[in-house]
Amino acid sequence: MAALGFSAAAPMVGLVPAAYAADTVRAEVGKPLQEAQRLASSGKNREALAKLKEADAVGGKSDFEKYQIERVRAAAAAGAGDNDTAIRAFETLINSGRLSASEKPKFTEGLAGMYYRAKDYPKAITWIQKSLQDNPNNATMKQLLTQTYFISGRYAEAAKELSQGRQSEENLQMLANIQLKQNDKAGYVQTLEKLAGQYPKASYWADLLNRVQGKPGFSSTLNLDVMRLKLALGQLTKPSEFMEMAQLALQAGNAPEAIKIIDTGYKKGALGTGTDAARHQRLKDLANKTLADQTANQATQEANLIKEKDSDGLFNMGYALTSGGKADKGIALMEQAMKIGTPRRPEEQKLHYGIALHNAGKKAPALAALKNVKGTAGEAELARYWTLYINNPM
Repeated sequence: MAALGFSAAAPMVGLVPAAYAADTVRAEVGKPLQEAQRLASSGKNREALAKLKEADAVGGKSDFEKYQIERVRAAAAAGAGDNDTAIRAFETLINSGRLSASEKPKFTEGLAGMYYRAKDYPKAITWIQKSLQDNPNNATMKQLLTQTYFISGRYAEAAKELSQGRQSEENLQMLANIQLKQNDKAGYVQTLEKLAGQYPKASYWADLLNRVQGKPGFSSTLNLDVMRLKLALGQLTKPSEFMEMAQLALQAGNAPEAIKIIDTGYKKGALGTGTDAARHQRLKDLANKTLADQTANQATQEANLIKEKDSDGLFNMGYALTSGGKADKGIALMEQAMKIGTPRRPEEQKLHYGIALHNAGKKAPALAALKNVKGTAGEAELARYWTLYINNPM
């Protein structure tokens, strides 16, 4: 994540009419001055700077004459790309006290941009801050101040500006970059969550999901849930990924989900081709047979689970039914299961309930259920990420 680019154009400058009777320009100054302005107006800025030397050589110049010379010099130097000369001219004009109230902020902003391009970041910061004193709502200067803090290694100040500014993707990227440099892992994940939520991109999601799986204490029982989110995000592409996820779904007692995963793999061309095509077919046959067996024995199995107050078994049956398109029956069983006994992993069960509601097209109840998920083994993070996905699908 790189810092942003910036381009600050210098304000248009040139000769100004006299404001007071005493403001006059003698011919020996005025002639080369007007010629220099003509050259600058024609794009011949270096020739204009050379011509100004004739005006500089005239002795006994008044303050107004000096001011007029610097105005032309500022324009010519900026046009010629002579940053050092332009900076000196701009500072002279700003400090002269002769700039109008409407001109001074433009000159201050222009000078800040020149110091930034010259990589004199301390002075750039000074003049950016002066510009913001004139116009606190200047978004360009606010962005430049943040970027200058960042480039000059003043990360704490850059982060402070970013936390107060607009949450654009570029600003969030810069804040994440700062947090990485400061080894602020918690802050980085928070910013990454904002990026994934507000600007959903595959790279943000991949980073988030990799980090949650690498978190100390992450439960391997949640690997299927990570893959569920990856599948929803379109991030499963390899044959091995579809195979692994289908096998995990079968192990969880969710044959309908396994079949959907396998079918998706076939549609994407990840399964059913290559040297492992026969293996893919065997897994597909196993999933279909498992579903047939579960369907045939469902009534008896359901009665036994209720009698034994097996919360996990009944809940998983309901989840499988929901995955198979029987949402009304499935969700009712899941809710019954959550009341009749104590599950082995209650927060994980809450997470699955929220996902199932989402898959059943019940957005509001799904979000409410996911909001109640706690846990320290990755359940809470996955609940947040499902919420981000539901509210901001890619």
